Amino acid sequence: MKILAIDSSAKVASAALCEDEALIGLTTLNTGNTHSETLLLSVDELLKKAGIENSQIDIFACSNGPGSFTGVRIGVSIIKGLAFGRGRCCAGVSTLHALAMNIDDREGIISPVMDAKRSQLYNALFECDGKTLRRLTPDRVITANELRSELSSYERPIYFCGDGCDVAHSEIQLENIKKVNLFSEYQSAFSVARLALEAYRTGSLVNDLELLPVYLRASQAERERIRRESEK
Repeated sequence: MKILAIDSSAKVASAALCEDEALIGLTTLNTGNTHSETLLLSVDELLKKAGIENSQIDIFACSNGPGSFTGVRIGVSIIKGLAFGRGRCCAGVSTLHALAMNIDDREGIISPVMDAKRSQLYNALFECDGKTLRRLTPDRVITANELRSELSSYERPIYFCGDGCDVAHSEIQLENIKKVNLFSEYQSAFSVARLALEAYRTGSLVNDLELLPVYLRASQAERERIRRESEK
């Protein structure tokens, strides 16, 4: 089962090519929000070096949110475009779940955090036994204070990952919070591919038309439109 996966939900852009659980190739670029310029080039390079044609891909996958509105749209659009007209399945996976997969070899509470701006974080909590993850909360928007209050009830080790780590470590200071390596904080398309394989095995893949972004809250443009309409 050949899987092509991408993650463009934050500043890092990542692309991965896998054969079932085996990683064939992975690219990670931390060059800012230029995903529309770099991701397709990364995908083309991965396929070329692996000697695999786009027509041989069985599953096209991406993180479909939450995250940067522009980044999420780019990722979903690229995967829809690559899968279009090929009769192949797609997988849209939670960015937060994929981040948690980066460190699923730890034992404790994994708390992916992404900067949602406006003094808020995108977050979900997972419990891990060192092998498997168990989701404790849905993906959500939460303040650092609210997250601190919730995490203070846990006595097990707590791990942050995601581009909101700096904010979380600064504003949530508990004795049982542990550091992870820098690479584990970045989004990884390999984790997206692993979740896509899970989706295949559970029969929860979609087609290219059904693949949609998940934002959790309205974009700034949408909020401005609602504000203007309320002022009329």
